[in-house]
Amino acid sequence: MPTQSNYSAQIPPHPEKSPWWWVTIGLFALVFVLEMLTPPDYVMGYLYITPILFAKPRINHSNKLLITEIAVILTLLNIWIPGDRAIYPAMVANRLITGFALVVTGILSDRNRHIQQTIAQQQAKLQIQSKLASLREDFAATLAHDLKTPILGAIETLQAFDRSQFGHVQPQQKSVLNTIIRSHQNSLQLVETLLDVYRNDLEGLQLNCTSIDLAKLAESTTTALADLAASRRVYLSLNYGDSDFRTFLWVNGDAFQLQRVFTNLLTNAINHSPRGAKVEVILGTQGSQQVVKIVDTGAGIQPEEMPHLFDRFYQGESDRQASGSGLGLYLARQIIEAHNGTIWAENRSPRGAIFGFRLSAINHIPES
Repeated sequence: MPTQSNYSAQIPPHPEKSPWWWVTIGLFALVFVLEMLTPPDYVMGYLYITPILFAKPRINHSNKLLITEIAVILTLLNIWIPGDRAIYPAMVANRLITGFALVVTGILSDRNRHIQQTIAQQQAKLQIQSKLASLREDFAATLAHDLKTPILGAIETLQAFDRSQFGHVQPQQKSVLNTIIRSHQNSLQLVETLLDVYRNDLEGLQLNCTSIDLAKLAESTTTALADLAASRRVYLSLNYGDSDFRTFLWVNGDAFQLQRVFTNLLTNAINHSPRGAKVEVILGTQGSQQVVKIVDTGAGIQPEEMPHLFDRFYQGESDRQASGSGLGLYLARQIIEAHNGTIWAENRSPRGAIFGFRLSAINHIPES
């Protein structure tokens, strides 16, 4: 059985009144004196709103209710005190209206206090989430950066083996080495994409803009991806719209970044096309804009996936995103939007999908 001293030590001390409480009481007393010294015909009870509003943000809920109740009671009590005047219906009505106004003021003030507390809590949560997101992004960027070195080293070593620098390599071994090299190159591309995405989100995409021919970029990208298309038995076709001849699609842009857009969109189309299918790159001009479309004959896009295709890390339920990281299309959107262009996706009838983008056209001036 605990002793008396131990028992009393377990009881929390009674909290002291805060300075704001005594300031509120002072204001309340001042209004009370004015109310009682004023003839009942003149309603001074409205002044109780001052200590009510002053007290609401600074004292606890029970004391707030107590102050409001006392203010209403004293306002109505002044009908009979000091008692040297006749009581009229208008006087009573005025006092009742004043009491109602005090109650409404107390309720609205209390509600405002709750709203402010909720906003403060939400702001604190947002700050915490922002810090956590920043930590996650820093961790991912650091991890991706640290992964580049061993991947590059592995690729160089494998390529040295492929060049027979460490001895003769059999044709079957070369085939295996080439497969491993492509796998490592894909991993390196993923790491670089991840780094670029985080860097762009943090610092913004820095462009080195010059006069660029989109047709030339399309041709070089198609050539670079020929081996990938051949491994999947997909035929790549370059179409210049209504013309059978090569056209020029001049824009003001960053050649390196725009080529990444071509690479990401074409790779996406190749990976999600059935064997023996064709992927078309359609180039054209519409008014003051240069338009590029990548057309495939894959499974198409589910309607519920359409709004999220270009979101970061989004991977839908269909096979279009099954083998991807969810970063390629997001990076393509970053690049096109940095060029003040538009990127979109749509389903193709009867089968397949179209990924395209538009950029403002310029009149190219040949260099002298």
